[in-house]
Order: sequence, then C-alpha cells, then structure tokens
Amino acid sequence: MKPGKKTRTLAIAALMLTPLSAMADYPERAVQMIVAYSAGGGTDIAARTLVPYIEKALGTDITVINRPGAGGEVGFTALAHAQPDGYTIGFINTPNVLTIPIERKTRYTLSDFQPVASVVDDPDGFNVGPESPFASLADLVDYAKQHPGAITYGTTGVGSDDHLAALALQRLAGIEMTHVPFPGAADVRQALMGGHIDLGIFNIGEAASDVKAGRVRMLAQAAAQRSKELPEVPTTAEAGYPLTIGSNRGIAVPAGVPAPIVEKLSSAIETAMQDESFRQAAAQQSLPLDYQDPATYQKTLEELQVRFQALWKESPWSD
Repeated sequence: MKPGKKTRTLAIAALMLTPLSAMADYPERAVQMIVAYSAGGGTDIAARTLVPYIEKALGTDITVINRPGAGGEVGFTALAHAQPDGYTIGFINTPNVLTIPIERKTRYTLSDFQPVASVVDDPDGFNVGPESPFASLADLVDYAKQHPGAITYGTTGVGSDDHLAALALQRLAGIEMTHVPFPGAADVRQALMGGHIDLGIFNIGEAASDVKAGRVRMLAQAAAQRSKELPEVPTTAEAGYPLTIGSNRGIAVPAGVPAPIVEKLSSAIETAMQDESFRQAAAQQSLPLDYQDPATYQKTLEELQVRFQALWKESPWSD
C-alpha cells in the first residue's frame, strides 16, 4: 500500500470512530471550497454566488480556492485526496470529472468522491466575436468545409463538455477545426473577445451577459430547447445539427466523509438555493439551477459515466 493511500485509510478509520456528538458540532471551523477552474469562469461564478448563502445556512466561513489545470484534473485530484472530514468541499463538473479518468490514467476516479448536491445544469453555446464574419452556425460550417482546420476553437480542455460539443459538431457536419485548450472558460472568453480564436465554446451561464452586452455573439446553443436567457439564439437542432450537451456542476466531498456531515452539507446547500436573494442573484448571473440530493446526484453521475464510457468505446475523443 502506498504511503498516501495508507494515511487516507487511517484517516477514514479514525473518522469512523468519531463520536456522533462531535459530528453534531460540525462545522467547528472554516471550510474551504476547491474550484477546479480559473477565476471568472462559470463554475467560479456559481461558487462565489452561492457561497455566502451556504455560509449563512451552515454557520461558518467558506473560502473559495481556485485550482485550475489539465481540464479540471488538478482541482479534482486535490479534492479527492483531501482529508475526509467535511472541511474540504469542492465543485465537480461533468463531463470532465468523468471523462478525464476514461481517457487517461489519473489519481482519482468517481469512487473517490461523495456527491453532496447538484447545483447547476448548463448547456453549451457556440460563440464568436462581435466582428466575426459568421452570422450563423451554417456560415461557420460552410467556411470550415472549404477551409479544413482553418477555424480555431477554444475550450476548457480535452474531454470537457465544450470539447465534446465541438467534436460532435465536426462529426455531424463533416468538418475539421483546430482545438485550442485553455485552463477555464474565462480564458476562452478573453481569447475570443481578443480575436485570438475564431470560435469559443462555453456554457450559456458563462456567455449570457456577454451576449446581451454585445461582446459575444452566440450562433447556437446545444440545448433541447431555447434558453429563457437567450430566446433569440437557435438550438443546434434548429440549425440542422441535433446536439444536446452541457455541464452539470455540483458539490462533492472526498469519499469517507461521515453521512451526518454529508447530509448537513446537502441540507445547507438546498436551503441556500431556496433563498430568494440567491435565486435573484443566480438569475442575474444566468445560472440554470438544478438541485439534486446526494442519492439522486450519485445516480446521475453513475448514469453519465456509463454514457461517456460507451461514447469513448465507440469514438474516442482527442486533439
């Protein structure tokens, strides 16, 4: 047994012997929340919008720590290997948290997490700059067919929802584009608005304010139906390419955190998400809320894992 694994096993064993009265006092100190993406991205916005309300419901301070890199792997690994005492929580994002271990060897798997609550379910959008010559998804596809590989597109990394969305569009449309990965959605947006890439693929919640302000134009949204935030933007299906994909963002803790603590955290998150002030703030941030309790969220993740494993077997994604 590796030293790290042994230490973790002993920590979990020690927690199992912790009296219930001690768990009832949780939390007795501040909690840290790991966000596996850069500041300013959709997950970071969701986290920082929600945190004050969780603090209120939980009765303690929560510090957001950004740990971007490798499409989220850096932050997910840090969360998976944290002490399972409830004082380190973090956002996990689909598909990344599930697809990264499918495509390469990692220091974590889904079994290393205890899901606590789903928070956001956010479809992808295909975005261009305001000066882009592409007025529609059809324009972009036509150009790509005539100029294979010429269009550059930015995502938050290989295996991310936005990367899989691009690969799906390429397969459906029979085109080839050049992938440019970034640490987070904020970096993709900056590169797009700076004219460094032709296409930026990021979620509706991350794009809505820029679209409304005219800083970005969304050609299509990979949703089953048009978003209430951007009702004028057609779905990819309406544009001729049936494609539905996005990112579920939720909160998890390391596996081994005692059930009473998990339930207390989940309850605090549910209370926070029901707060009318938070719901107004979320609406202003264009965050599509979707609360799921620990059991439901676990089932959702397991079902998605099966789906992505089948997709990988059928058509492995890569650069």
